[in-house]
Amino acid sequence: MAVISLIFLVLLLGDLVWCWNFHRALRRFPQRRLWNIGLFLFTAMQVGGLLLLFFGRRFDLPSEAFMGKPVVAAIYIWHCLVLLPTAFVWFLWKTAVEILRVGRILAKKPIPSEANPSPAGAMTRRDFVSAALCATPAIAALGITAVSVEQWSRFRIRRLEVPVPGLPTVLDGLTIAQVTDLHVGVFTRGAILDAIVTASNDLRPDLVLLTGDLINYALSDLPVALDVVRRLQATHGVFLCEGNHDLFEDADSFRQLTRSAGLRLLVNESALLSVRGVALQILGLRWGAGHGDPRAMSSRGDLAIAGSMHELLVQRRPDAFPILLAHHPHAFDYAENIPLTLAGHTHGGQLMLTKQIGFGPAMFRYWSGLYQKPDRALVVSNGVGNWFPLRSNAPAEIVHLTLRRTA
Repeated sequence: MAVISLIFLVLLLGDLVWCWNFHRALRRFPQRRLWNIGLFLFTAMQVGGLLLLFFGRRFDLPSEAFMGKPVVAAIYIWHCLVLLPTAFVWFLWKTAVEILRVGRILAKKPIPSEANPSPAGAMTRRDFVSAALCATPAIAALGITAVSVEQWSRFRIRRLEVPVPGLPTVLDGLTIAQVTDLHVGVFTRGAILDAIVTASNDLRPDLVLLTGDLINYALSDLPVALDVVRRLQATHGVFLCEGNHDLFEDADSFRQLTRSAGLRLLVNESALLSVRGVALQILGLRWGAGHGDPRAMSSRGDLAIAGSMHELLVQRRPDAFPILLAHHPHAFDYAENIPLTLAGHTHGGQLMLTKQIGFGPAMFRYWSGLYQKPDRALVVSNGVGNWFPLRSNAPAEIVHLTLRRTA
């Protein structure tokens, strides 16, 4: 909580410092009154929105629904992608200028001044460049927001043939629709949810498996999310495990409401079913260690994952073919004797410069697609919903898996 509050204060200060510097840069600009009106409106939206988002969650206010998706997206993108890097570059530039100034003073060299100064009140080239540099971040944020709005209605069907060690012969060709990280909430609501259900059902899978983050964070969105899952169709059933976002407000309530809706939520539990005459065991991994704050780093660390896996694997049935559902992909490293693991959580890295460079490999050992070890396979889905409004080289997706037997 203290770290989040500190980040909030830094962002708020950044808004005010940027606004003040831009205001000063406009002092000789033509029609500066109109520019200042636009500046103050933009800053008021960002500051007001930041306050609503920060305090709205703490006092259970529907601030995100009140502001609307594009406005919330603009606030996320401005503060997370634009303002912080801009502030960092500005700090480095100011530091460099100050070092040069002190160096000239120590070397007793004259400090350069602007040549041929313009008459009082006239705009200089420096004034224009300064104002343009201040305006660029805001223009970039609005442009990126427009791109993100267009993305929310798009997702792909990613088809993967997965070689699975020890797959029973009769299960060769078994199909799975992995529908993960829906994040039903501010950026995933309305028509896109119907499109997700239709696309998954059109695949006619043998199984639909969801690997966590059904909701973005608010339990008030859970009824809509549960309706989505109830509408998903599969020959042999729909199963899900929990993700960290599902537990943000109240873990016990999420689990109870989901099960009360008749859905097969597996929290360090397993389900046994018969598919083509063969016993199949679906194991669902609990998020974290089962206690403490699900938002804490300790909940997503390898120690918590290994502990939960140790408890879950006790339930492993030697006479059944197992499939593991784990929100965090690092569970793959602890899934001994589990030939197939499905995971989400990473969003494919969300913001990737290329398919191999970006937040994905910086934060996770496995972040998107198919990974294999000699005795087992892992599929990590980018997820079909969004908690953050923008993706880059990590498209939203439903993954359609076809299992193939290997020796």
